[in-house]
Amino acid sequence: MLATAASPLAPVLAAASGIVLGKAAEIRLALACLLARGHLLIEDIPGVGKTTLAHALARLLGLDFSRVQFTSDLLPADITGVSIFDRESGAFRFLPGPVFAQVVLADEINRATPKTQSALLEAMEERQVTAEGETRPLPAPFFVIATQNPAHQIGTFPLPESQLDRFLMRLELGYPDREAEKSLLAVGGRRESADRLTPLVSPAQLLAYQDEAAAVHASPALIDYLQALVEATRRDPAWRHGLSPRAGLALLAAARAWAWLDGRRLVLPDDVQAVLAAVACHRLRSAQGSGQARSEDMAALIRTVPIP
Repeated sequence: MLATAASPLAPVLAAASGIVLGKAAEIRLALACLLARGHLLIEDIPGVGKTTLAHALARLLGLDFSRVQFTSDLLPADITGVSIFDRESGAFRFLPGPVFAQVVLADEINRATPKTQSALLEAMEERQVTAEGETRPLPAPFFVIATQNPAHQIGTFPLPESQLDRFLMRLELGYPDREAEKSLLAVGGRRESADRLTPLVSPAQLLAYQDEAAAVHASPALIDYLQALVEATRRDPAWRHGLSPRAGLALLAAARAWAWLDGRRLVLPDDVQAVLAAVACHRLRSAQGSGQARSEDMAALIRTVPIP
């Protein structure tokens, strides 16, 4: 067993777990997603703490936070910004939209039309916004947390596969366990507690941690194992398409971040297995319908692919 040291983000995990009760594993996955410079999609029913989690992470990491409530009448300019004519200067002046923040909460993203959803594509992939013929860089670090309601709910527009692929991970928070819910009922909602959180790290420190996570070593044998998992999804007739090379890169980045959170500088197969479902499920579609892969499918995949 490799010796590990405490992660510098352990206090952040502990503080966030005190706000979103009973969800330590999901919070750690969210932190790993941020460390890997990815974006996070949280899909669940209303009222399970999706918005509170996003707000708590932004406060604890000392990051600028903005929230966009996606609705059917939201326009792309409402996200990216718009130019207005300034009478004093006699010229147009660009007013940045809410996407120009370090943490952007796209709340109920699938309630907006596909045209508005696509306004985030360039921002998430290139970390820049092109508006009025000019390209403007977004702040660093830049992290999008999008929430969506289940597709069967009224008034939703399914995210296209190109949009889903921009999210490094997809999570489901689910209901809290009995003890966590009992504590929540005893003390009331935790949204106000999230507002009182103070930063435990600075943006500059977080950028340094992202660099450290990206430098965690992955041995050739580990790369072979990860590639075998990816190739197994391509051979499996249960899926319409297997995982792409970009999905393989995302899986490796997430596994490196997971290892870093354990205080290790070497990726283990356990790290790949820990993040596999969050990285892969929303990228795999059933060959028999439109359903996505489930964590049980990834558990079966892990059992069928031997570790070198």
